Amino acid sequence: MAEWIGIGKRARRCYGFDEIALVPGRITINPNEVNTSFEIDGKKFRVPIIAAAMDGVVDVRFAVEMSKLGGVAVLNLDGVQTRYKNPDEVLEKIAHASPQEATGLVQSIYLEPIKEKLVAERVGEIKKKKGHAVVSCIPQNAERFHKLAQEAGADIFIVQSTVTTAKHVSKAYKALDLYKFCQSSKIPVILGNCVTYDTTLELLETGAAGLLIGIGPGAACTTRGVLGIGVPQITATVDAAAARDYYYKKTGKYIPMITDGGMRNGGDICKAFAAGADAVMIGSAFARAKEAPGRGYHWGMATSHANLPRGTRIKVGVSGTLKEILFGPAKVDDGSQNLMGALQTSMGSLGAIDIRRMHDVEVIIAASIQTEGKIFQVVQQVGMGK
Repeated sequence: MAEWIGIGKRARRCYGFDEIALVPGRITINPNEVNTSFEIDGKKFRVPIIAAAMDGVVDVRFAVEMSKLGGVAVLNLDGVQTRYKNPDEVLEKIAHASPQEATGLVQSIYLEPIKEKLVAERVGEIKKKKGHAVVSCIPQNAERFHKLAQEAGADIFIVQSTVTTAKHVSKAYKALDLYKFCQSSKIPVILGNCVTYDTTLELLETGAAGLLIGIGPGAACTTRGVLGIGVPQITATVDAAAARDYYYKKTGKYIPMITDGGMRNGGDICKAFAAGADAVMIGSAFARAKEAPGRGYHWGMATSHANLPRGTRIKVGVSGTLKEILFGPAKVDDGSQNLMGALQTSMGSLGAIDIRRMHDVEVIIAASIQTEGKIFQVVQQVGMGK
């Protein structure tokens, strides 16, 4: 698979969303009759599109609204929601900062210590309004926050970092024992992020209920530029799915893969499922919702790093309600609204009755898929030409 790129060094070709297309099969299905649901540790959700744990995307209100619509939104326990009693004041400052001020302002805002009592409070607020309380934090805070969140009634706990491996070496601090952590948890634990077959397989052995796949593809993430790390999402998802399938054959346990980041529209989401995803996690598309706390802005979780920020604040605007973004009717022509309608229509056109059948769809390498016949859209900057 690999090609020589110089003396003694080989590299393999990997693929992203813009480089592939999906091929219809021999049958088609009524889109209204396909099954889009996915499961995490027996918990079933009819919307397989998860809102990312980013401060410009998810707060208590958004998590509750997403739950009402049949999906999941992840609250970031390392963010402004647990650092400030009234996070709206802080979010307002971020939204009104100039591009030159934004990164420095966000860094200073995230220097405020996390208040442990707010961890339980935020979970309690979501549960009180009958929402799914799904929360996330970095490995360094996992044991402490997990106990607080679990006692407060959290439904799912996510341990997330830029790169997650089953083995972490450090002399400066004690690394989180992922195996012990997952085995002792009374609620499902999702781990992320990873992009390779071997690491996915090792993380599955910890007892995780799901894995997040993707490093650096997010619209507000600059990890790939700052660190040079990443694997295009189609290849990363295919590799992770292969590890999941091998693990399933060996143990009988089917653990969902969640492709995280890089999807701009319904077409990208459909391609992620065809690559092997069981669910997807997106940020920027939801940051455009009226209910999102970012007020039309979106920024990466790693932005706040004191010495090496790996995210940037971007303006995404406000395009519609969360319901319109998920279920339509779409008011824009770029595929960023009615994401569930796009998924159902694609599944019907491909003859896939459920998400698992989407994994079997034929995929082709198609470099011209974004441009073929689209000259007028490109010139006029509409539809696929935006």
